[in-house]
Amino acid sequence: MVVNVVYPRIVSIGGGAINELAAVLAQIGVRRPLVVSDDFLLKQGLVGRVEAILREAGVTAGVFTDTVPDPTTVSIDVGVAHLKACDYDSLIGLGGGSPQDSAKMMAILHAHGGRVRDYKAPLSVTNGGLPIIAVPTTAGTGSEVTRFAIITDSETDEKMLCAGPAFVPVAAVVDYELTLTKPLRLTADTGIDSLTHAIEAYVSRRANPLSDTFALSAMKTIMANIRRVCADPGDREAREQMMLGSMLAGHAFTNASVALVHGMSRPIGAFFHVSHGLSNAMLLPRITEFSAPGAMERYAVCARTMGVAQADSSVDDAVETLLRELRQLNADLRVPSPQAYGISRDTWFNSIDTMARQALESGSPSNNPRIPTHQEIRDLYTAVWA
Repeated sequence: MVVNVVYPRIVSIGGGAINELAAVLAQIGVRRPLVVSDDFLLKQGLVGRVEAILREAGVTAGVFTDTVPDPTTVSIDVGVAHLKACDYDSLIGLGGGSPQDSAKMMAILHAHGGRVRDYKAPLSVTNGGLPIIAVPTTAGTGSEVTRFAIITDSETDEKMLCAGPAFVPVAAVVDYELTLTKPLRLTADTGIDSLTHAIEAYVSRRANPLSDTFALSAMKTIMANIRRVCADPGDREAREQMMLGSMLAGHAFTNASVALVHGMSRPIGAFFHVSHGLSNAMLLPRITEFSAPGAMERYAVCARTMGVAQADSSVDDAVETLLRELRQLNADLRVPSPQAYGISRDTWFNSIDTMARQALESGSPSNNPRIPTHQEIRDLYTAVWA
């Protein structure tokens, strides 16, 4: 097996790593960055803090905070126009997955032109644009180390997967202290998101020995800390471990890809504006139950690695324990169903056919150990409704 591995060139990780941002820029050789973030982090003062860190090192940064949750083609076009108006030599994606994905897509369009749809998977984008420095503020997406960006088409509501080595940040500054103020719902949803990344990377048809190593380490780390960090958001050790687990899971799935959960999750986000982590959490137990017969041994390893099944348990027992644990985790972290979230029943069921089609078109279901038909995806959307 030949595996083409992608990583950021530089990863600065640990408490206080944000203070090393200027040094990371110097290592890359850039001095005129545009900070791509959002209005929330601007009001919270983090954007200003980053500006101050850079200014102290003699670096003057521009700021763009008009990104939106689940970035759209319209928001990206606004960002590209801002980027082209000034002589920037790099982008700093500061925030969760949305600002980071925005920075990635802005860099590509700035360099090569066209529309976001032109870069939609299965195209693999290899020629990059301005260097991207990723600074995550949540422990979930792993976007700081991945070759993916997710952008919603403003005209069709399709959540498009854009992929390729060009989307991998040149550097990542991973500071768990930036997650200490995150609320319970965000902490829980991003935590389950990163757990989903790890599990799907391990059972993916594109899994390989290197991605397996990252995936197993990630799921063990996340499972040991996710309830702990949700119970005590100020638990610094648990926050640090969740940030590490998220990055490890990002390394895993960027080199093995994700599968059916993500394929079905993206349309939920596009149609109903459910956050990516929460839509993954809504789906994970039921989709795992559907997928397990296609890779029983692998799911059993997941259960044993996560510590929810005994090392000497049978494959069947381990998988059944895993399914129970995933359902219990959702209950403990109060993950709502689409119905409980407030999505209209009629709107949900009227959207199922289109969501199933878009899930298949994303390509992710083809990585699943059990590849679903269009009708099976429809049935799964029906099953997770309540």
